[in-house]
Amino acid sequence: MEFFETQIAEVVLLRPKVFGDGRGCFFESFNARAVEDRIGPFPVVQINHSESCYGVIRGLHFQRGAAAQAKLVRVLSGGILDVAVDIRRGSPTFGLHVAVELSADNRLQLFVPRGFAHGFSVLSPHAEVEYLCDNCYDPAAEGAVAWNDPQLGIDWQIPAGDAILSDRDRCHPRLQECEELFEYFPGGTTF
Repeated sequence: MEFFETQIAEVVLLRPKVFGDGRGCFFESFNARAVEDRIGPFPVVQINHSESCYGVIRGLHFQRGAAAQAKLVRVLSGGILDVAVDIRRGSPTFGLHVAVELSADNRLQLFVPRGFAHGFSVLSPHAEVEYLCDNCYDPAAEGAVAWNDPQLGIDWQIPAGDAILSDRDRCHPRLQECEELFEYFPGGTTF
């Protein structure tokens, strides 16, 4: 597995080594030892699967407090624009984001650490997304940031008229209005 830095050091892009021949291909989509060597401990306790059509935008979601989650996101079919936004107050990259096209063809994966809001837009007619999580979902700890917060400046690569959102995702607060976020401390620790 290869690891690549992004504009925000804690958000890491992964690419598996693919072995192919006339029969098809084989690759490890996750290797705990390789991930731990590069990123640190990442105990997978929940695997989420999402299916969506073109224009769907999901996010920007996060889990607060003890329910905070890190995620490793990959696409099983189709393609998405995957987005991670730094929501750690005091971080030198607070409010900045990483946006990467993930697809079944490029097999890239994005590691979204705790302290980041996560979302994606579907760029293909249909997409299936799987993300490994290091903590179980807790509905009482849900948090979110508005997908279209102008201060974030995210280009979702979907025309506004084509965007499909849940009722819930239409009414999240802007980042500046969020009360319960994360705190950043030198050394990268997030609380």
